[in-house]
Order: sequence, then C-alpha cells, then structure tokens
Amino acid sequence: MRKVFIVFAAILSATFQLSASDLKGEKELTLNHFIENSYQTLLFDGEKPDFEVYKKGLVGFLNLKSQNKLANDSLLTIIDFRLSSNKKRLWIIDLKENKVVYNSLVAHGRNTGNEFAKVFSNVPNSNSSSLGFYITAEKYYGKHGLSLRLDGSEPGFNDNARRRAVVMHGANYVDPSYTKAYGRIGRSFGCPSIPMKDHKRVINMIAEKSCLFIYYPDKDYLSKSQLINETLAYDILESNDFHF
Repeated sequence: MRKVFIVFAAILSATFQLSASDLKGEKELTLNHFIENSYQTLLFDGEKPDFEVYKKGLVGFLNLKSQNKLANDSLLTIIDFRLSSNKKRLWIIDLKENKVVYNSLVAHGRNTGNEFAKVFSNVPNSNSSSLGFYITAEKYYGKHGLSLRLDGSEPGFNDNARRRAVVMHGANYVDPSYTKAYGRIGRSFGCPSIPMKDHKRVINMIAEKSCLFIYYPDKDYLSKSQLINETLAYDILESNDFHF
C-alpha cells in the first residue's frame, strides 16, 4: 500500500489549495483516486469484486473505522448478491497487505431468490437476506458447529440481525455438488452461509469486530445508507493517524 499512500499524499496536498466551494467535489475526487489505486494494486489471481462494489465496501469500512467500531480493522469482507449463487461472490480482503485472502460461494436466504438474489428484508421470520454493513461479533457453537454472530450497522436494513439469528455458519449445501443436482447452491434462512470445508478458518479469521458488507443495488438502500457517504469517509483519510 506504500505507493498508494504516496499518490494519495500528493493529491491531498493539492486539495488544500482549493477554495471552500470546490472542497467537497475535490474530496470525492481524492477519495476516488485513493480507492482506484488500492483496487488496481489489489493482489489476487482470480476475479476481483466489481470496482463499484469494492468502492462502496471500502467507503463503509472507513466510516465504521472513523466511528471506532472495528477492532479487527485490517479485514474487509464483501458479498456481491448481484451475482449468481453458483459463482464465488464472497471476498475477504486484507487491506494491510492489499490482497484477497479468501474467495468462495455464499448462500442467500430462501425467500430472497432462487439462483439470483432479488428480495431483501430486515423483518423477523422473513427467511430473507439483509443488505448493508455488519460488524462481526462473537463465535459460538450451534447446530451448524462453529458459527459467527453478526451485528447489523444500518437501521431499517439489517439492525434486526441479532433478533433474527442471522449469523455466518458452514453449510453442506454451499457446494458445487449441490448445483449439479438443483441448478443452484442451497439457500439459508437469511444467513450468509459458507462452504463447510472452510467455515472454521473463515470464522476464526474475521471474528471479533471486522467489517462485512452485503451488496445489492437496491434503490432504497442506496438512497438512505449513511455508511456509503463518501465525504465522511474522506475525513478519516485526511486524519494524521490513519493507517491500515
């Protein structure tokens, strides 16, 4: 990330010479340059997350970091529910090393859609996935073995996660063999279920207050979410103590 910060520093220096009326636009431009550089240098041999999804994920991460809500502030997990459930649509990104450290299948809720996710809900017993930013919480052992509780950070979109028992856990139906039989992987009751073979490693990696972002281009979410506010995210980049 060193080269990224050098570029960012140069852009930031130029920003300070602008008039106040131009500052908001230049803040967004500066943030975009920072994110574009981090995305272009992101290390991964496979298919990266879409840039716009990565951008929103990093903006939300920065905003949560500025609120001191992330204890594990080097990892960002992104789930892109625009993609087929038969594709690897979950990425765990180590922001300090600037590389993808895990990429896999992930399930959506049974009332959210079949192969493709379409409908989202924050309502208890909806059996649907919920959008937005979560903060990973404590590990526990349940009927799926080692599991991970999730705290929703966005009122109206995912803040009922605890009440709904929306957690991350392993599931045998999150596997290509299931796709051969049913044309898609299995579905959960709203949990972002992951492959059973990897679930212990993944849960231990991201537990205890790291950032998880579940994305879909829902108009209501995009218009109301405060965590994808780019101007707020810029402020933490500007701070002298910022670092991954």
